[in-house]
Amino acid sequence: MLKTTDLCDQYGDEVQVAEPLFRRYGSLRAMSGPMATVQVFEDNVLVRATLEEPGNGRVLVVDGGGSLRCALVGDLIAALAQRNGWAGVVVNGAIRDSHEIGELALGVWALNTSPRRSPKLGQGERHIAVTFAGVTFQPGHYLYADDDGIIVAARSLS
Repeated sequence: MLKTTDLCDQYGDEVQVAEPLFRRYGSLRAMSGPMATVQVFEDNVLVRATLEEPGNGRVLVVDGGGSLRCALVGDLIAALAQRNGWAGVVVNGAIRDSHEIGELALGVWALNTSPRRSPKLGQGERHIAVTFAGVTFQPGHYLYADDDGIIVAARSLS
């Protein structure tokens, strides 16, 4: 697995570095892959719908508006992502069932945890550029994450 520190050293301005706001919750200490995106607010219907699709090694970036009032990913959704071949999930918001998620072979980074589940309204957007933590996450661009941080690049760096 490529290290974010080495990628930053080698590719410099070609990578964007996310502000260090995220904590790792999945058992994988590193993940990478092309991105898919969803933008939701306190509603995880589109998150689940996206992770029901074949992941093919992609990373789902969830812009939850930074809300910590409810979780957008729990153990059942994370297990679904693992089964469907997703490399991982980055959540600009909260997750729950952190102990169970920590046992899955999946990369999961989020702001924090919340025991409350989200409402099921089906609102939001998929396959759009989302911006948070000082980075714009574009569908199809590449995300790399490890214990040193999260970076994105317009192309594969491997």
